[in-house]
Parts: sequence; structure tokens; C-alpha cells
Amino acid sequence: MFDVNQFVKVVLDTSALFGLEQVPPDWEAYVTEGVLAELEKYNDRRSENLLHTIKVSQATSGSLSKVREAAKGTGDVSRLSKTDTEVLALALELKAAVATDDYSIQNLASVLGIEFMPMSMKGITKVVRWNYLCTGCGKVFKEPQPDCPVCGSPLRTTRRI
Repeated sequence: MFDVNQFVKVVLDTSALFGLEQVPPDWEAYVTEGVLAELEKYNDRRSENLLHTIKVSQATSGSLSKVREAAKGTGDVSRLSKTDTEVLALALELKAAVATDDYSIQNLASVLGIEFMPMSMKGITKVVRWNYLCTGCGKVFKEPQPDCPVCGSPLRTTRRI
């Protein structure tokens, strides 16, 4: 986490925008097209009021690949949406902080060395790594699967011990 007075370049995820009435004047704020699409999906008109203070940008494929690889390592790959991945990749590329209440984004931001700022929630205090546990046979997998390759039952995420 970071002190809001210390950083001015911030990438906002959708959850951050839900909590903002206005962008602080000392922030250089960014969003991705995916964040704007999520606001539109929820019929949230906040972007109309905030767009004059926010820059819309996209990350390069190289940054997106770095985020996806890190997500595989922590097990967050199935917990992050395409937009979450874009937000993290843009923050990585811009060397910016991420404003988010999403714990999976915060988790991976910590692993990638990206500062994060929770908006209306406490925020994570330690990095969690995930496994995938079969609800039928109990087999544990490090990578997500559509279903258990042993017995066909659904998998659920569980913390690695």
C-alpha cells in the first residue's frame, strides 16, 4: 500500500471509480477501455463526469504477458478478469500505483512490485498463493482446469499451505 500524498500517477480500476466522486486534483489518473466498458455495463454514468480528469490508455502486449505469467505463479490467473489484467499491466508499464478494492488485483500488484491503494476497504496485508482443489476426489492442482481431469468434478480455489 502507499501514502496517497506520495504518489500522483494512479491507474484506477472499476471498484475505485465506484468509490470516487471526483479525482483528486494532484493525481495523474488513468483507466483502460475495459474499465470504461465495465462502468457502461453497470449503467454507471460516473465516467461522464470524470473523463475530463482521467486519461484512457492501454498496456502493451509485453506488459500483459508479464502480468499473466505472474498470475499463473500466484494462482490468481482464474481470479482476474481481462480488465483486471489490463489495469495491472498499465500500472506496471507506467510505473504507476493502482487504486482498487479488488483483493486479487492487490495480491498480484504486491507480487509485481506495484504499489496499491484501497479505496473503501482495508486492503490485503500479505500475499496469498492459490491452488485448485477438486470438490469430488480432493486432488490439488497448481493450475486452473475447467474441471477435475481425474474425476470430472468442479474445482474451487484454496490457499496454498
